[in-house]
Amino acid sequence: MKGRHLLICGALALTLTSCYTKQAAINQLENFSYELRDNSRYYDLNDWEHAGKKFVKITKRVKKHEFDYTPQEKAKIGRLEGECAGYMARGAKDNVSDRLRGIFNEIRGILDGVTDVFK
Repeated sequence: MKGRHLLICGALALTLTSCYTKQAAINQLENFSYELRDNSRYYDLNDWEHAGKKFVKITKRVKKHEFDYTPQEKAKIGRLEGECAGYMARGAKDNVSDRLRGIFNEIRGILDGVTDVFK
C-alpha cells in the first residue's frame, strides 16, 4: 500500500515538473519576444549575436516538449517565434543599412580626397 502511494506521488511530481518545464520554455520565449520588442532598436552587433544565441537556446528548450504542447500552445509558440524572427530580421536590415551608410560616407570621403589631389 505504501509503495503504491509512493509510486502515485512520484508520477504526480514527474507530471507537474514536466508541465512546469514546458510552460517555462513558452514563458522564456514570450519574455524574449518582449525583450526584442522593447530593446532591439538599440542593439549593436554584439547584442544581436547574444540575442541569436539566446533565441537558439530557447527554441531548443521549446523543441524538447514539442509533443506535449496543445494545438493552442503550438499556435502561441509559432506566433512568438515569428515575432522574434521579425525583430531579428529588422535588426539585421538596420545593421546592414548602417554599415552601407558608413561605407558610402567613406567612399565619398575617398572621392573628395582624390578630387582634391587633382585640383
